[in-house]
Amino acid sequence: MKVREVMTRDVQTVQPDQPVQQAASFMLNADAGSIPVTDGNRLIGMITDRDIAVRGVAKGLGPDTPVRELMTSDCVCARDDDDISDAASKMSEAQVRRLPVIDEQEQLCGIVSLGDLSRETDNDTAGQALEGVSQPGGQHQQ
Repeated sequence: MKVREVMTRDVQTVQPDQPVQQAASFMLNADAGSIPVTDGNRLIGMITDRDIAVRGVAKGLGPDTPVRELMTSDCVCARDDDDISDAASKMSEAQVRRLPVIDEQEQLCGIVSLGDLSRETDNDTAGQALEGVSQPGGQHQQ
């Protein structure tokens, strides 16, 4: 099964010049801990609630800080034609619950989450991702 078969296609994004307050508001409304940062349709990073709450607060930055100052630019992503087991491995290794999905033109086309894997696949695939995500330590940047 391919990532494109289980991913969510309607993805809320933020632009790098938007204030982190807007990113946080989008996350709250979507009940998500991260949101892709795009320049047009091109994925340029991810910003997480942790980036805002920990990195931003630790630096004394306020809600008007541009997303680009707190986002992670070297984010892990999946390709829409990747096998879902490859996406689960990437989630496990990076210890993330959501992966942005790009197409052959490097354009953001969706997002795949642990929830998508658990709903749409066998328990082994979702379990593989969850096992790595649940491990202590790691960078937790996305």
